[in-house]
Amino acid sequence: MPQPSSRPEPRVSIGMPVYNGDVFLRDALDSILSQTFADFELIISDNGSTDGTQAICEAYAARDGRVRYYREEVNRGAAWNYNRVVELARGEYFKWAAHDDLLAPTLLERCVQGLESDRSAVLCFTDDQDVDIDGKADDRFRRQSHVPASWRGCSPVLSDRVRNLTRMDYDCEEVFGLIRLEILRRTRMIQSYTDSDRTLLVELGLYGPFRMIPERLFLHRHHPGSSVRANPISGGWHERVGWFDPSLSDKVLFSEWRQLGEILQAIRRAPLTMAVRVKAVAWVAARYRHRFKGLAKELTRGLSRMLLRNPRPNRESVPGNPRTTRELTKAR
Repeated sequence: MPQPSSRPEPRVSIGMPVYNGDVFLRDALDSILSQTFADFELIISDNGSTDGTQAICEAYAARDGRVRYYREEVNRGAAWNYNRVVELARGEYFKWAAHDDLLAPTLLERCVQGLESDRSAVLCFTDDQDVDIDGKADDRFRRQSHVPASWRGCSPVLSDRVRNLTRMDYDCEEVFGLIRLEILRRTRMIQSYTDSDRTLLVELGLYGPFRMIPERLFLHRHHPGSSVRANPISGGWHERVGWFDPSLSDKVLFSEWRQLGEILQAIRRAPLTMAVRVKAVAWVAARYRHRFKGLAKELTRGLSRMLLRNPRPNRESVPGNPRTTRELTKAR
């Protein structure tokens, strides 16, 4: 396994968590290694892939000293893998990169310029372009164009950022922006529940505004195997939890309730005055009033699943009942 380079620390760390991504992986790697801003390291964490991912990554690591490749023998889930690349990062700035997306050549350069020109900004992202399976522009899935930049964490006003980052009508592509690593490590990062990337964006927004480069430099690929399309949530957020953490696939979880609790905890941890902290809680409470039906539905579904898995024992199945004893003896 390649060891970390002994050369001076890079300015930017790019972390790529991947699992069975060989179909689009080469294109993604080529787009990263072709950036006009070259002072970066690329950390690839392979979550036990069983396809050609390992061979591809090892070939790129042998070819380019900026590539560091790590491999787990089992799939530990996307949440663990996303956080793993942050732990391994050495740069001043950090960016997550998906194995199936593409970066225009100047994306890193423009985002570094954005953070350098605004020291208050904690994250810099560019406008995005949806592309199809062949990498061609395809706006059929596009929602971001209808969301103003001020709604995407870019407001200098904290109350606006809290209100807008807790909205449900944006796609969280900002999480693939360039982030100040020191700030990112103060957060809980990606957690093992659906939509935890939105929670992370809310927490980052508590530390400062985002900055948007109004150029479509992030090319987001839509295809049947993408995490969102392969893990639909038509029946509730629990259906996507297995992607974040396979060990939780059959657990009864309350992801929306957990998200609310995590946002409140983020407000408690953030460097805010008591007066601002109280106001932030009030802003979140006001936003979640609009999500009451969703919270109630998740609670009802979760409790129903728990009851179905643990049915109430009838009188004839109570331990100590003679019939129960006979049945257990027969079963043995």
